Amino acid sequence: MNAFMVVCTFKPGTVMGEVFAVAAEEQSKVQSLQEASRLGAVRLSLARGTVFLEVFAEDSSAAEETVHELPMAKWWNLDPYPLAGPPA
Repeated sequence: MNAFMVVCTFKPGTVMGEVFAVAAEEQSKVQSLQEASRLGAVRLSLARGTVFLEVFAEDSSAAEETVHELPMAKWWNLDPYPLAGPPA
């Protein structure tokens, strides 16, 4: 498995009330993906309208597929970045 940081930005015109309405469903799915070792850290910057997701997948396409399992993903533009450990 490879590690990715998927930067998720809210699409223009997103109604945050609709986003917050699925928060419980989102939290449940996050927990399920974390238990399956497909999702790590989840960080949110409301001020910047950005979500940062640590995703474990074979490639960036599979990382995006994992993110699309989240209920809130329909409101996001995704930008996956492959991660590497620090140099030796």
